[in-house]
Amino acid sequence: MTATTTTAGDARFATARQVADAVLFEGYVLYPYRASAVKNRMRWQFGVLTPPAWAPAHGEHSFQRTEILMEPRGAATLTLELRFLHAQRRTVQQAHPDGTFEDVAELHLPDRVLVPWDEGVEERIEVSVDVAELAAAGASFPFTRAAREEAEPVLGEGGRTVGRLVRRTEEVCGVLRLSAAELDGPYRVVKLTAVVENTGPWDPDGDLATREEALPRSLVAAHLLLGLSAGSFLSMTDPPEWARGAVGTCENRHTWPVLAGEPGRADVVLSSPIILEDHPAIAPESAGAMYDATEIDEILALRTAALTEEEKREARGTDPRAAAVIDLADTMPPEVLERLHGAVRGLREITGEADPDAGALFRPETPWWDPAGADPQDPAPDHVLVGGVRVGAGSRVVLRPGLRRTDAQDLFLQGRSAQVEAVLHDVDGGVHLAVTVDGDPGADIRREQGRFLYFQPDEVTPAEQA
Repeated sequence: MTATTTTAGDARFATARQVADAVLFEGYVLYPYRASAVKNRMRWQFGVLTPPAWAPAHGEHSFQRTEILMEPRGAATLTLELRFLHAQRRTVQQAHPDGTFEDVAELHLPDRVLVPWDEGVEERIEVSVDVAELAAAGASFPFTRAAREEAEPVLGEGGRTVGRLVRRTEEVCGVLRLSAAELDGPYRVVKLTAVVENTGPWDPDGDLATREEALPRSLVAAHLLLGLSAGSFLSMTDPPEWARGAVGTCENRHTWPVLAGEPGRADVVLSSPIILEDHPAIAPESAGAMYDATEIDEILALRTAALTEEEKREARGTDPRAAAVIDLADTMPPEVLERLHGAVRGLREITGEADPDAGALFRPETPWWDPAGADPQDPAPDHVLVGGVRVGAGSRVVLRPGLRRTDAQDLFLQGRSAQVEAVLHDVDGGVHLAVTVDGDPGADIRREQGRFLYFQPDEVTPAEQA
């Protein structure tokens, strides 16, 4: 059993790797994509495995543990890719006429402003092992990425050297431990355990060491791709009934495994520090990586295009990936931006015929609801009975938000009195009470604009019963 560091990769991972790339660079650089932005001064939030001497005292982790069930067939081979980012510190130096260089906070060029920044270099550890051999003895694959220092000249007009970028990388050490055990049950099932651990020897100087010092020695956004040459993995979220008990015995720490690759396949797994569903996929409407995945691509594209030229110059100098986002937003055709506005997917699985003018979308045979076809003789009632009391526009109620509501601000409305402004009915037969809260200084504005708060009948009590 040997570990390799080649970059060819397993062809079966091609689809899963698209999602894994999004995991790898999740939050890598956030809008407005400038190093000076406050939100970009606290980075690397997911899958960070710090040196073991630093992690416990600072609420970080030095390992992640994946356990998943698989049904190997014959002489099955297990292939794994451990992927992570290695943070390297980039400093900016200005050139002097005498040939010396000096660290500076900014280096201005015509198209960009270079600033100090921590870049992420993708690292990959590839392992292939026979499942039978793994079950017999387990396996351990240590790895090291050596410290290094590189300098890149920065050229100005006429090819003159105006400065340089100095990149320093600290040593990173780790180990990938694998084991497998066959479980008792009606079918042959093997529990696979894969532990990724940072084993770096860095010993921080007391409690004063910072996260900024630990990050260059950490495995950042660490995740695993796993593939079986013969057989399949079992879903951790939707296993067959006979395997639910065995799935319950799996212990996953700081990571979560899901079936990956094309829908219907079960021979590839992505174990990610970000919880995903089985067979995650990148939306086909996505025009490119935006990195700040807590935002919507359309909003990011519009906001990025609206940055000032000076802000764009700093973003381009912050990181090549940030520069790519700026260029993407500046050159995005209107038809591509329009696609980001939204897409209908549910109709693809309902009914209808293929529409050649709409690509892969489907046109339903009949509208799901036609207002023109509604029966005018059966208008929705303008009231509802709550606790035997008729409640309609003008009624006084006391708000009792139910457990189903997920808006934390509803806690502040518990027990408040309110006036019902309207009783509304949706096409699914649901009833909603539009209300204004007593004492709300914006109540008159809400009435003018029709922007009310909405509660269901079981979330209010008539005032006379309160």
